[in-house]
Amino acid sequence: MGMPGPLELIIILVIVVLVFGGKRLKNLGGDLGGAIKGFKKSMKDESVEKKTEQTEDIIEVKAEKEDETSK
Repeated sequence: MGMPGPLELIIILVIVVLVFGGKRLKNLGGDLGGAIKGFKKSMKDESVEKKTEQTEDIIEVKAEKEDETSK
């Protein structure tokens, strides 16, 4: 049993619209889009935060090496 063809997909879409209604599907789509945007933003923020922490660690290590060499 493979993927449904175009006709089957259209039938499924019609049934979904009849069951849930167009307005409810629009709201659901907007909510889903907002959730995806929020997820991507949090992943990007986490990546930036991680890079900042790594940069701070590198600076600390360099400062410690400079202190050791000046002794």
